[in-house]
Amino acid sequence: MDILASGARHLGLSLDTNQLARFHTYYEELIDWNGRINLTSITEYNEVQVKHFLDSLSVIQGLGDNRLLRIIDVGAGAGFPGLPLKIALPEISLTLLEATAKKTVFLQHLVDKLALDNVEIVTARAEEAAHRSEYREQFDVVLARALAELPVLAELCLPFVKIGGVFIAQKKGDIALEFKSAERAIGLMGGRLREVKPVTLEELSDDRCLVIMEKVTPTPPQYPRRPGMPNKRPIV
Repeated sequence: MDILASGARHLGLSLDTNQLARFHTYYEELIDWNGRINLTSITEYNEVQVKHFLDSLSVIQGLGDNRLLRIIDVGAGAGFPGLPLKIALPEISLTLLEATAKKTVFLQHLVDKLALDNVEIVTARAEEAAHRSEYREQFDVVLARALAELPVLAELCLPFVKIGGVFIAQKKGDIALEFKSAERAIGLMGGRLREVKPVTLEELSDDRCLVIMEKVTPTPPQYPRRPGMPNKRPIV
């Protein structure tokens, strides 16, 4: 995990031996389970360190100094970016939201294997979970990685953010047009763009950025719409 350790230092993180061992176990379990369920097309050891683990940790550039945060990873998949963040910042409270039951079985196995506490795993669609009182507008930080275009992400994710919290979408490439098309959805969901923050890591040199939206007003109760609608009919 030398590449990961080096990149993490550039993010201001000093990963200890126990944390690096957990990342190594994460890699082994990811590869093992990937033979049974489709978790990732990236399987080479060094690539996983960079494109999964380090990319996940890059979210730290948008968190600020407070580490006592309640965070939800929407569409968690194989656990990115939420679980690498939890390994690096054990003090956070983490919820992993994933609609595919096979993937949440993997996530629960991994959380148990890594002996991580204060992690909740929820099998549900975002459109449904966001209307449950225990999740709606309850999180300091909402994360989404490689999930959807920004108009869809705004509707799926901003309802989870509490007033004063932030939604961080990990994106890559020129997102100017994508953001322009999302302005209406962001406003309707009670959000406002804070900044588009470039990811400044030499290991990730493909124009990655963090789109950081802050929650300024409550999301109207009718949003998000019923399952499938945000993708079928994005608010643009």
